[in-house]
Amino acid sequence: MDYDVIVIGGGHAGIEACLATSRIGFKTLLVTQNIDAIGRLSCNPAIGGLAKGNIVREVDALGGEMAHLIDNTMIQYRILNRRRGPAVQSPRAQADKFAYHMRAKHTLELQSNLSIFMDTVVDLMIDHDKNIINGVITERGHKISSKTVVLTTGTFMEGKIFIGQYDAPCGRLGEIAAIGLGTALRKHGFTLGRMKTGTPARVRRSSIDFSNLELQPGDDPMMPFSFDYETIDRPSIPCYITWTNEKTHSIIKKYMHLSPLYGGKIVGKGPRYCPSIEDKVVRFPDRERHQIFIEPEGAESEEMYLNGLSSSLPEFVQNEFMRTLEGLENVEVMRPAYAVEYDYMDPLQLLPSLETIKISGLFVAGQTNGTSGYEEAACQGLMAGINAAQKLKGEDSIVLSRAESYTGVLIDDLVTKGTKEPYRMFTSRAEYRLNMRHDSCDQRLTELGHKVGLQSEEKLERLKDKLQKIESVKELLKQNSYNQKNALQALKMPEVEIDEMMEKIPDLSLYSEPIRYQTQIDVKYEGYVLKQDKEVKRFASLESIRIADDFDYDSVSGMSTEGIEKCKQIRPRSIGQASRISGLRTTDVAVLMVHVKKWRSNK
Repeated sequence: MDYDVIVIGGGHAGIEACLATSRIGFKTLLVTQNIDAIGRLSCNPAIGGLAKGNIVREVDALGGEMAHLIDNTMIQYRILNRRRGPAVQSPRAQADKFAYHMRAKHTLELQSNLSIFMDTVVDLMIDHDKNIINGVITERGHKISSKTVVLTTGTFMEGKIFIGQYDAPCGRLGEIAAIGLGTALRKHGFTLGRMKTGTPARVRRSSIDFSNLELQPGDDPMMPFSFDYETIDRPSIPCYITWTNEKTHSIIKKYMHLSPLYGGKIVGKGPRYCPSIEDKVVRFPDRERHQIFIEPEGAESEEMYLNGLSSSLPEFVQNEFMRTLEGLENVEVMRPAYAVEYDYMDPLQLLPSLETIKISGLFVAGQTNGTSGYEEAACQGLMAGINAAQKLKGEDSIVLSRAESYTGVLIDDLVTKGTKEPYRMFTSRAEYRLNMRHDSCDQRLTELGHKVGLQSEEKLERLKDKLQKIESVKELLKQNSYNQKNALQALKMPEVEIDEMMEKIPDLSLYSEPIRYQTQIDVKYEGYVLKQDKEVKRFASLESIRIADDFDYDSVSGMSTEGIEKCKQIRPRSIGQASRISGLRTTDVAVLMVHVKKWRSNK
């Protein structure tokens, strides 16, 4: 074999996958269409957000790279939902998109065991008699063999962009699509569909009148995503807010017939939670205005990103409606908005390890699985890389529980329920989100990262030191009083903040802000966490009833035909996962549990 692992695609999933396998020690090749586009932030120049910021910190705790990339390139930082509870708070940072891409590219170039090759994969080498992957075939005719392959094509597989009546075979504006691979996968027996996403125009900063726009500054101080750092020293550049208006909407309605989305040219399903401006006008006819964020693309760039104004309308229409917004009356467009449609693989064809059920050794991650977002792609790429390495080592795959991580929720949702529209992670998708706070990701996942070979002994010792410091702060509170109460009990009161106690308990200043913050959350939410822990134990009891890979569903008497077919398609790993299959009856799950236990006792 030429390589142990071949990773197809240099986006956010591909970056994490190839770094994981190479760092674990396997000879890895990244094949990408354009080396100069590695780690490109195709759409929003930001990392993190609600639930997404938690995912970035989960990736970091496991030994991935995304947190390091954003920490070294951020140009604004904010904690979202700061006024709400910690279970729904999350960090978000504007990135210098050009610096982010360059740092990602250079990180891969410096990585040992990792080679980078610029070409387009158009087919896979598959032994259909043994149902195993053998490598890839490229556009220039190279046949490269490998033991495993990780497919992370993003929006490029049979991609097509649309601007009004103009369309072109591209995955991004100006970047040619990966033509042929989608057709090849269908030939190999995989089920593929079409999805659609879009991106707003980029406009010239100096053509914007900021005088009457609402300023949106970042938080001070900035805080790191990675647990490797305690502080961040980066420039902070503000964003701005403007609004659409009645005139904007009337122009869009006037030219709606020119939209490829409503004219029938685009057949793929678009993201429900990030609609184009024409979608918003149609779906929310009573809304008088929509909020638009004007965000910098980089510290040394004139380009500004109009977040909330994606469109596939013709350029002359875009120019006309943009200039109805306050501050944009004389705006100069540098890159137009456009929609992109692409092939994705039905994720019901995957195991929870992200390996395909059909072909051993073939893993799929990122937007290729029907997800939306850099963060969702990164965590899948990391888990696909980890599990490719586990397979090469002959060890069991690593599957994160939906009770311990957003990454686990995301993957479980995909492989159990599938998706017909771009999947985006939200805190509401997680049943046990109080246990998945962004500040505690290292406590939940660093040990696992060490187990698979991505975290060092030094990182484990650092985590141990952090936990000891948190306990020391709690002990310090126990030994002191505050407002005529024991300080630990006083901190449980909603109106009391730990930093307010520092004047009366000076030794608290000996501990860093992150340590004080996490201690405060631990103390304030102790009762809620204990209650949720009981729910997690009930959840774990069903997850612990494992279903063998070779379990014969056809032998299950008393189960509905539909239930049997769904289980045969998805191959759930446990009774817990089976219970989450869409449309599976409660009676089917009960019958299945009886037969699985009988099967296990007979083995």
